[in-house]
Amino acid sequence: MITRMSSLFLRTLREDPADAEVPSHRLLVRAGYVRRVAPGGYSWLPLGLRVLRRIENVVRDEMNAIGAQEIQFPALLPKEPYEATGRWTEYGDALFRLKDRKGADYLLGPTHEELFALTVKGEYNSYKDYPVVLYQIQTKYRDEARPRAGILRGREFVMKDSYSFDLDDEGLSKSYELHRQAYTKLFDRLGIEYVVVKATSGAMGGSASEEFLAVAETGEDTYVRSTESGYAANVEAVTTPAPEAKPIEGLPEAKVHHTPDTPTIESLVAFLNNADLGRTFTAADTLKNVLVKTRQPGAKEWELLAIGLPGDREVDTKRLEASLEPAEFELLEEADFAKNPFLVKGYIGPKALKDNGVRYLLDPRVVDGTAWVTGADERDHHVVDLVAGRDFTGDGTIEAAEVREGDASPDGKGTLVAARGIEIGHIFQLGRKYADAFELDALGPDSKPIRITMGSYGVGVSRLVGVLAEQNHDDLGIVWPREVSPFDVHVVIAGKDETVAAGAEKLAAELDAAGIEVVLDDRKATPGVKFADAELVGVPTILVVGRGLANGVVEVKDRRTGDREEIAVDAVVEHLVKLVRS
Repeated sequence: MITRMSSLFLRTLREDPADAEVPSHRLLVRAGYVRRVAPGGYSWLPLGLRVLRRIENVVRDEMNAIGAQEIQFPALLPKEPYEATGRWTEYGDALFRLKDRKGADYLLGPTHEELFALTVKGEYNSYKDYPVVLYQIQTKYRDEARPRAGILRGREFVMKDSYSFDLDDEGLSKSYELHRQAYTKLFDRLGIEYVVVKATSGAMGGSASEEFLAVAETGEDTYVRSTESGYAANVEAVTTPAPEAKPIEGLPEAKVHHTPDTPTIESLVAFLNNADLGRTFTAADTLKNVLVKTRQPGAKEWELLAIGLPGDREVDTKRLEASLEPAEFELLEEADFAKNPFLVKGYIGPKALKDNGVRYLLDPRVVDGTAWVTGADERDHHVVDLVAGRDFTGDGTIEAAEVREGDASPDGKGTLVAARGIEIGHIFQLGRKYADAFELDALGPDSKPIRITMGSYGVGVSRLVGVLAEQNHDDLGIVWPREVSPFDVHVVIAGKDETVAAGAEKLAAELDAAGIEVVLDDRKATPGVKFADAELVGVPTILVVGRGLANGVVEVKDRRTGDREEIAVDAVVEHLVKLVRS
């Protein structure tokens, strides 16, 4: 069926939407693919829905190819399964919770591990039933604190989530690798530039975890890779190489110095270097103690937590969040300092923390035998040569400091360089977290129960629409990869002559009969408007039927390269069929 622009439900915009922060958001709204309904919520208009459905079909192809079977769960879910796994509280404010008319608690599903596990438990009971892989493509809901970038980070989004169920860890590893290969084929088919990086599991739980990140300067995720190896990781998953411990014997005794007006690292270093202490100090010689308060899911009370890290580093809140998950955290406010007068702002040291029972976690670089300048728990005073392992110890280590370009790669090969990306896929080896919660067992050949092990694998289906627009656009509009374009050919009638219109209609009909999806711009608009909309909408091949028709030629434009070619009318249908199907 030929889609006609004169009747297509479409309104393109000449101006950028006021709230657009990234190119994909700007162009998808301007080209009439989506419309904002509420913060983080978008309607899919006909063009957008066509692209979304094409992506879904590619996802289905690759999932079905590894033997996965599609099912569908409701989005409205009862509280009890999520309470059994602890995620009713672990998700915190990100969960949409509601009550029905009888007062029963429900949630809008952010992800469906619980339902998949319960469904398999209800249907299978023998080892002969396994392994099995199930998946769904369905709308998810998460109450993002700051939905942004259009459909790239919304409160309602379409996701493919699949789950593997195996009898042992060897089977889980095979299922994980099958998904890894399927994702590689999927993203390659879509023509996405992406990297695979080590990742954290977060509220999902589990062990092995990798993210597929689409390379994009506008991405929210920062990842690093080694200059000399294949190491790559989301910054949240980077493990800091700890230096070797140093001998403590013979080190100078710690000494408190009067350091007036030095509440910052910069002011402290400047003071020390003017104090004639016999050596030069840098920010890396100081120990910064950052205070936060944490609260476990479901708890009412906050607890103090101190983080000790070299003074030349800042705390990366995303890394801190990943390290503390599922607990939440907040920076201390003035009222918190007033409530705990032993915390002297700008001069906090390990002694007061220990004396007052504050949990103290150290950056991995703070190893035994390293000497530091840090707060002496008294205004305008710092202690010099405070030695880890001799004068203070922590309650453990924490990955919270920023990761910087030039840092040593955790695998010992080369240094790190950083880039930004957008998460498009995430694969986990969940293990038995959810199987344990629901006692998901299979009866083995010896009639003894075998606890099932699970894997979880997600793809941001609706996000891929935004990613593809983000990676495939120019100054004029979107340039869709052929695999997902809403149409194969965009036919533009460039002229008011009835002969031109009839010729365009005839070519559109022949293309349609050959199985080519065509959008025909038959509107009573100027050629300039039609050309601008064709560039904006982004179908990869534009067929212009205009004055050249009188000479037996039409123009074919490649939207990706901008190349134009005049082709004989009698040969153009065959030419376009070959082009589309190649």
